[in-house]
Amino acid sequence: MTSTLPPLLQAVSGALGSASSNALTYPLDLATTRIQLQKPTRNKQYNSASIVQGFRILQHIIRRDGLPSLYSGLSTDTSATLMSNFFYFYLYSFLRNFACKWKNSKSLSMGTELLLGFLAGVSSRAVSNPLNLITLRLQLAKDEEDGDEESGDTKHPPATTTSVVQRIYQEEGLLGFWRGFGTTILLSINPSITLALFQIFLRLRHSQSLKPTPRQAFLGGAISNSIAIVLLYPLILAKTRLQGDKARRKATLFTVLNEAYTSDTLYHGLGMQITKGFLSQGVTFLVKERIEQFVVNLYLKRQHR
Repeated sequence: MTSTLPPLLQAVSGALGSASSNALTYPLDLATTRIQLQKPTRNKQYNSASIVQGFRILQHIIRRDGLPSLYSGLSTDTSATLMSNFFYFYLYSFLRNFACKWKNSKSLSMGTELLLGFLAGVSSRAVSNPLNLITLRLQLAKDEEDGDEESGDTKHPPATTTSVVQRIYQEEGLLGFWRGFGTTILLSINPSITLALFQIFLRLRHSQSLKPTPRQAFLGGAISNSIAIVLLYPLILAKTRLQGDKARRKATLFTVLNEAYTSDTLYHGLGMQITKGFLSQGVTFLVKERIEQFVVNLYLKRQHR
């Protein structure tokens, strides 16, 4: 991220980059969610083959419900992505510019980068958490409907955003839209780790005044995010299970993590999560850097007129 650019430009470019990558990788997100919510198993081969399993899940969804079902919940998820990343990149760049001016330095320590990213992450996730929860419930709605039919329960009409919102409110009240937010706070360190590692990547490749090439932006963002995912994956898994699994919605973070640990599934679905994150974050940084470079070039051309 280039700290000399205005926070608003970084916020818009970051949000558009995230929305683009989200639309591209959304089916992978759907498959990842299904894998994470499957019953724990001690079959270690299953976890190592989660990528293959993920694509089998996508094939099954297409055969059962058609190709459009791969994008169930995309509109709410894109809204959440735009909102979350706009706030995140705006707050992060604003705080980073302030810190650089205060320290009279163009670069910050790893600790400072992580702290600023964490503060921006918590603030942005607080805004987007309800939409993320709605998206997750929409992704799982078809499976829940099929489960109700198999158990003989009354068949519900197809889930919509409105019906999911009503159901969450009826079952858990207003605070239900922030279910799992405690885990989300812990996961707010994820984007800050990604950005800190991306900064290190840029410093190793070039000075900060030189923009990375499209390939460097893609690889830097993808590799940085993959490392962050590996470090924080147990929390990512726990958050999905707390928010999406009916049987675990009254559980705590500790009980979910303990269950995953005792069943040797703390990294259940890691391969698919990394695949999704690698592509998603790579595209995010690629699009973001290109938008920023376009605006800078446009400004320079006008200055020379």
